[in-house]
This record gives sequence, C-alpha cells and structure tokens, in this order.
Amino acid sequence: MARGARARPQLRLRIATWNINSLRLRQDRLAALVAALEPDILCLQETKVPDELFPEKVPAAIGLPYFARRGMKSYNGVAILSRIPFEPVADSPDWCGKGDCRHVAVRLDVPGGPIELHNFYVPAGGDIPDPDANPKFAHKLAFVAEAHEHFSNLPSLARTVVVGDLNIAPLENDVWSHRQLLDVVSHTPVETKALDEWRDDAGFTDAVRHFVPADEKLFTWWSYRNRDWRLSDRGRRLDHIWVSEDLTGTLERQTILKDARDWELASDHVPVCVEMTV
Repeated sequence: MARGARARPQLRLRIATWNINSLRLRQDRLAALVAALEPDILCLQETKVPDELFPEKVPAAIGLPYFARRGMKSYNGVAILSRIPFEPVADSPDWCGKGDCRHVAVRLDVPGGPIELHNFYVPAGGDIPDPDANPKFAHKLAFVAEAHEHFSNLPSLARTVVVGDLNIAPLENDVWSHRQLLDVVSHTPVETKALDEWRDDAGFTDAVRHFVPADEKLFTWWSYRNRDWRLSDRGRRLDHIWVSEDLTGTLERQTILKDARDWELASDHVPVCVEMTV
C-alpha cells in the first residue's frame, strides 16, 4: 500500500435465504432466525402475500428495516429484508412472461462497491419429469434456461450474488439417495445439468459447497411427509447461495440452520447463511 493511502474499510456481510412457506403464517419465526444467524440480509421465498398486504412493520421489528418485495395472493412471492440500504434493480426480466413473482433484485450499498443481489424462487416442477406430459416441469426447465441465458450474456459478472430456493439438488450428495431420486423431480439429470450450466457458464461459485466437500451429505429441505425427519434424514439441498468469482475470496463461512426444521410451525426448508468480508 502506498504511503499515506488509507486501507479500504471492510464489512462483515451475512446473507441468509429461507423458503418461509407463507410469511404471514411464519413471521413470528423470523426473530428466532435473526437471533441464530444475525444476518445483514434475509431473502425469503414463497411469501404467499400480495404487496398490498405485506406486513411492513415486521422488517424493522427484527432489525432489517429496508425491504423489497414482490408478491401475489396464495402463491410464490419473494422478499429481501436488509440492515443495509439498497436500491431496487428495476430492469429485471419477466421470466417466461408469467409475472408470477419469482424474482426480486437489489443493489446493496457496501464499502467495497455495490453488490447486486438476486433472490429467486425457481418453479418446483410438479411430479412428472417429462416436459411434454407436465407443463409445470416444462416451465421449470424454461425458467432455468432463461436465467442461464440472462446471466451468461451479461457484459460482465462482478460483485453479484444469487440466492434462493432453486428447487434443484445438483450433486449426488445433495440428496439422501442419488440412485433412488434420479427420476424424481429436483434431481433428474436434465435439471441438474441445467442448474450446473447456469451457475458455471455465468461464472458463479457455489458458496456453501465452497466450504463443504462434494462427498459430504448436505440438505436444506425435508418433506412434511417424514414424521421423524431427523431419524429418516431423507433430505435434499434445494436452497443455494452463489457468488460471482470475484467474491469467492471474500467468503468466510457458511451455516445451515438445521434446528429450524423443529420450530413450531416449521417450514419444510431451513435457512442457509453465508458470511463474507467485502
């Protein structure tokens, strides 16, 4: 560093993501999440609340007073709650032309320069892994393909983070049984290939697997159908945090808040958090 130059200030930044499966039903769980993870940013999916009914007092009450939301009645919906000021990204695509509230993006005002944060809720895809027989699966594949094309065609990808319920478990150890789930939606080869290509072609790093080896089982979702979900442990890793390659060196740690699956009125997903120094 040149004599007299000042070191650039750095910020510990914790970004968490959680499919809350109804914000109004589970908004009381947010205080427990904040106490456990101390996030600076919290991205929610499946909020299931139209914008005019969004509980606007909740973000400030949990110490994340800045918020952006995009919601609809009963289905889908995404929100970003933040301790850090941001500006909305206004020119994001209408994915598949459906206007179904599956994406919201903001630019965070942090010391090293703005970070663009994208919060996604990728379609689940229904039960039949055949795009000809199942329009929901066709929609899922088209959505991922559009996102892949969008990010891959950007002039440059810098200081960008993608988070959310991407509804695909890409690695063999992202599911409880690779062999038994190969023909189950969320782990079929066509889905995992599509997600890998979106991430890798665009130039993202899987921030959670950056810390956890690929040969280690890692889950973020357990079905409500499993009465003793801990004993059976038939999970899948559907919730992800990616960072652009220039941010990979800022990654400090990751946390999957597995105990949240035992909360009263628990979601079937648990929160995922990554800490960075930016």
